[in-house]
Amino acid sequence: MPGDGILRDRRPLWARPEVLASGVREVKLLDITIADVTAAYEGAVGIIWEMLMGEQIHVGGGEETDLLARRAGVHAGTRVLDVLSGLGGPARHLARTYGATVTGLDATGRMVSEAVLRTKNAGLGDRVAFRLGNALDIPFTSETFDVVWGQDSWCYVTDKDRLIRECRRVAVPGGTIAFTDWIQAGPMRDDERRSLNAFMLFPYMETLAGYERLLRRHGFAVTECEDLSEDFASHMHRYRNALTGDLKDRIVERFGTDAFREMEHGIALWVDAADEGKVGRGRFVGRKA
Repeated sequence: MPGDGILRDRRPLWARPEVLASGVREVKLLDITIADVTAAYEGAVGIIWEMLMGEQIHVGGGEETDLLARRAGVHAGTRVLDVLSGLGGPARHLARTYGATVTGLDATGRMVSEAVLRTKNAGLGDRVAFRLGNALDIPFTSETFDVVWGQDSWCYVTDKDRLIRECRRVAVPGGTIAFTDWIQAGPMRDDERRSLNAFMLFPYMETLAGYERLLRRHGFAVTECEDLSEDFASHMHRYRNALTGDLKDRIVERFGTDAFREMEHGIALWVDAADEGKVGRGRFVGRKA
């Protein structure tokens, strides 16, 4: 798996003894690697989430992409790196709607291949490209991109400290980092945290304040740190309703009853946690100093 050796020390910077001694919060990190995530998204997991969310595979679809694009100042000619770009839906949207030049980076081969095919079919191959690679070792030279971008996918990254550092490295001076992500929004028991993260294959969830600290630590002037958790539950309810309603027969026919029941159980956990304010989303924008 590309870059898997990078994850041999699976403790993010803040989870290592010397950093914990400085007072940074300790987070329970699950033993989930990039290889686990890519294996799942090569198969049924990626397909089912696209069925639930659409090809952008993030909360809010194109409307959320437009909102983040406006906050990031994306316009014609903006060079964007979409880190963990999935099927390339946001990348194509940014190119088509704003005239940006977008490069997508993802660690899942099926996602990259499908993104390339869909981009070619959309006639956007001259403005959108994709590359297989690891977000913890971004395969581009320093100071290349005007905007480093992500939507609801950095929760899969084991070492978010290293991720933000890499994002800063490839951003031009004065460049922008703009992303949304699923976050831990409130206190929860260890068993709840394990169950929620294990279902989604998240090593851990960052918090709103935790992401803000990481951005500042790596030299970003934070211009936006917005808690979007208030309506997160409504999206989770929508996914559960779609799963158990119109999509149920298709999922069972294609992937079997066990796969359906696993999804049903996992999404129910997330619905409950969202209703209780324990999980949510955040939007973050910063400028490289």
